Amino acid sequence: MLKPLLPQPSKVQNQKHHAALPYSDISAFMHDLHQRHGISARALEFSILTAARSGEIRGAEWDEIDLNSKTWTIPGTRMKAGREHRVPLSDAAIQLLNELPRFADAENNLVFPSSRGGQLSDMSLLAVLKRMGHRGLTQHGFRFTFRDWADETTEHQREVIEHALAHQLADKAEAGYQRGTLWPKSVALMDNWACYCVGKGFPDA
Repeated sequence: MLKPLLPQPSKVQNQKHHAALPYSDISAFMHDLHQRHGISARALEFSILTAARSGEIRGAEWDEIDLNSKTWTIPGTRMKAGREHRVPLSDAAIQLLNELPRFADAENNLVFPSSRGGQLSDMSLLAVLKRMGHRGLTQHGFRFTFRDWADETTEHQREVIEHALAHQLADKAEAGYQRGTLWPKSVALMDNWACYCVGKGFPDA
């Protein structure tokens, strides 16, 4: 009788826990990360500023990024939910992109290419964390850091926070993003996050 009430051992063993850095430590962490050289360090830094998934970062192409409108548009083919996702780019994110090398080879359109060509591996981002002495952290864990910060220290709407994490939204909320009515709130959220990450606090209202 008890068997149906208990989870299968295989499901328990397959669950993954992503340790998250406390948001109170993110400014010091980002300062340290910014001193690190290499494309993997910049990819990790960009992933934190945008709260994006590893695969979205590693597969990012320059054609997806509009520096003038400060927008990164990820096609649905590269998104977990299969829907196009727009990411507001903060000034810190734009500065990072402007400082990246651009390659003359037109076939290499990746924003964060590996030294051997093609995409970085997920392990390359983990290697940066290990070199920094954070062996227990993962890139994905910083999405939890962002979520904890947004939930606990800001008054941003839940729908706006969920959209920043590219989570599935109710049709009404998704329609708001399609019409652009919620876009300014997303811009404000990501600007606030970037300011918090680089230790400048919140910008003036």
